[in-house]
Amino acid sequence: MSSKPETRPNIYALTWRLPIIFWQFIFFVGPVLFMVAMSFFLVKNYRMTEAFEFVNWSRMLSRGYFWDSYWYTVFIASVSTVCAMCIAFPAAFALAFRASESTRRWAIFLLIIPFFTSYLVRTFSWFVILAESGVLNAMLGTIGLGPYTMLNTNFGTLVGYMTLTLPLVVILQTVTMANIDKNLIEAARNLGCSPLRTIWQVIIPLAKTGLIIAAIFCFILSFGDFVAPFYLGGSQEPTLPILILDTTKSGQQWPRAAVVAIMMMLTLFAIAFTGIALAYRKGKGAK
Repeated sequence: MSSKPETRPNIYALTWRLPIIFWQFIFFVGPVLFMVAMSFFLVKNYRMTEAFEFVNWSRMLSRGYFWDSYWYTVFIASVSTVCAMCIAFPAAFALAFRASESTRRWAIFLLIIPFFTSYLVRTFSWFVILAESGVLNAMLGTIGLGPYTMLNTNFGTLVGYMTLTLPLVVILQTVTMANIDKNLIEAARNLGCSPLRTIWQVIIPLAKTGLIIAAIFCFILSFGDFVAPFYLGGSQEPTLPILILDTTKSGQQWPRAAVVAIMMMLTLFAIAFTGIALAYRKGKGAK
């Protein structure tokens, strides 16, 4: 006598998942669906009217200034990601393999502390350092260099991005490398691998998933940041978040701003899914 498989839904498990499902619908899926619908609305006499027209899409995607902002945002976010990954790696390596357990915990705690303060406040603090008569130019002046213009430049934007992303990248890289089996590193060293070869052929492949996840977070945060390019970059070359602000100010064109926002989301989804696929892709011979 064969027993029938259990087909009743697991009410207990479903109950625990309901808050997450509701949260996703209320704070993510719902607003995204509304934004997509709004991108087809029209603006007449500074008022949005419900419609299903492709006017906003054709107007925004056919404008050169949109694509200039789009590629500039991709470029500056990519540079920020590369800089953050390169700067964070030595620090994370030292914390993971050279520091004691207690030192590592204190370091991670100190890296978390900046998130207790407003990102806007931390960004404004860079005015004192990067201004023409600021701290950095004063220090350079003592050795006969400068002054240099650092505010309202791409350098200022990158400094703002590092303020936002670098602590998170260091934490993610440290946690990833700290979980690597130290015996594998010792084995590589015993087999004659140099330190650089051990990093390149043992540590980086083993930490690949965490490193890619850190890079994805860094790119996403930089790509969508408004504060750094507006206040430190001076919006000399407007990024997409600044373009959204400018579009909403020009005649209450919220539908056109929705088009820009949807393009940003599609780009980030593509980057995130591609990165995750690379992070969890198994190498040849892996089962």
